[in-house]
Amino acid sequence: MNDAHGTKPSALRALVDDILAQEAVLREGGGAAGRERQKRMNRLTARERIERLIDDPEKFFELGLWAAHKMYPDAGDVPAAGVVAGVGSIYNRPCMIIANDATVKAGAFFPQTCKKIIRAQTIAFESAIPIVYLVDSAGVYLPMQDEIFPDQDDFGRIFRNNSVLSAAGIPQIAAIMGNCIAGGAYLPVLCDKLLMTEGSGLYLAGPALVKAAIGQVVETEDLGGAAMHSQVSGTIDFREPNDEACIDRIRALVEMLPAEKWERSLEGVAGASTEKSPDTIYDLISADGRKEYEVRDLLAAIVDAGSMQEFKAEYGQTVVTTYAKIGGISVGIVANQRKRVQSKTEGVQIGGVIYYDSADKAARFVMECNQTGLPLVFIQDVVGFMVGRDSEHAGIIRCGAKLVNAMANSVVPKITMVIGGSYGAGNYAMCGKAYDPRFLFAWPNAKYAVMGADQASGTLFEIIKKSAERDGKAFDVDELNALREKVKQGYVEQADVRYGAARGWIDAIIAPHATREVLITTLRLASGKMPQARYHTGVLQT
Repeated sequence: MNDAHGTKPSALRALVDDILAQEAVLREGGGAAGRERQKRMNRLTARERIERLIDDPEKFFELGLWAAHKMYPDAGDVPAAGVVAGVGSIYNRPCMIIANDATVKAGAFFPQTCKKIIRAQTIAFESAIPIVYLVDSAGVYLPMQDEIFPDQDDFGRIFRNNSVLSAAGIPQIAAIMGNCIAGGAYLPVLCDKLLMTEGSGLYLAGPALVKAAIGQVVETEDLGGAAMHSQVSGTIDFREPNDEACIDRIRALVEMLPAEKWERSLEGVAGASTEKSPDTIYDLISADGRKEYEVRDLLAAIVDAGSMQEFKAEYGQTVVTTYAKIGGISVGIVANQRKRVQSKTEGVQIGGVIYYDSADKAARFVMECNQTGLPLVFIQDVVGFMVGRDSEHAGIIRCGAKLVNAMANSVVPKITMVIGGSYGAGNYAMCGKAYDPRFLFAWPNAKYAVMGADQASGTLFEIIKKSAERDGKAFDVDELNALREKVKQGYVEQADVRYGAARGWIDAIIAPHATREVLITTLRLASGKMPQARYHTGVLQT
């Protein structure tokens, strides 16, 4: 395939095209059979509901699309973990939308379904944006109940978050548009406003379980239909005839939210542009990560032209720290330099490696951004920290710990972009998932692992070889080489960005040329002030 200029596309762009093609398949959800089932029941699919709900479907900012990818082979495919999540504007009010996809295993909850919803709730809480839940789920996937039900980041945490969000004053609107069974019933009932469509069901136990548990025979509608909950139990606030009317009602309710508090543009400042075209990224960076590049050239394709003010430019040069604007938003950027640099004290330093001086500089910069209230953007392409006698003598552990401490205790919003390698402690120091970035994205070429595949397999080879020699045992070189290759292949598979995305380590895989656009959107979202805790209960059903 050739690009618009008739030349062969770069390997990185080809990788992007492949990922986008796979994502198109993931968005099909449970496929034609699932969509036909929704149609027979006079219901829209999750994505059709979202398209009707938001102002501009083209601007839906989806998160967690790769969740559960290839994780549950015994259950079959579970595209996007059976739930669609992302941010879309309703009357110019950005909302987190969480919609069960009933075309995928009837919208049942898998372990990654829970984690994906919890992540979406966390982003909404930290960014102070309303949440709209479109509920259509058969409940917990029972064969895996032990991995879904009990832990801190499992099913029950969703309802805990509903309560905390309500107490924080963040609007939550839930619409039951299909099944809402068992423990899952708590989600909508813990929200501020509750809608329900005709033909939907809301109950702690369905007719079959009620009969088995207490011997009572009851019809579905009488047990938990929309009319019953509207006229008898008083649980729901709005009864709607169908999906379309329900969605129109949600839009009207969101429009009622005070504009001065909830309206927020996700667009950049008009007229702000970059020094270099975002498409130049494909000429700069290789798909395999082996090509050296000047990270300032990358930044020139992301930040507003002429806005960079580099901090300690001549010191600790394997990390670039700079103030800049992205779409008119002032930020601090911490980025790995991926070319060799000349240090006055160290001589040549290897690109992508954090040395004691670059760690020290980055820690100081993070502190300064917190002092002035600037959000932080971390751009990761990191091999790890420098090792060896000289580095240990220079205090690499002490300086690295300083950076980790400063970054971990940062109170300004942090957004992380993984554009290449994310290895070992370098992942931590550059704000990996364990350090609470508000958003975390990765390019298709990104790699996650404690170390590179070659290093891991080589290290294991040496350990086994020395152990055999120490015990005076003969060893089979071919056997050890086969083991080394097996370890290497395992590392290659697990380091693939899709492996990490499936497990929620990143929020989305993005195309390199979309980096600036994604940063503008997420920086605008992050501008909301996270609620401060105080004891009160929020809205309760009476």
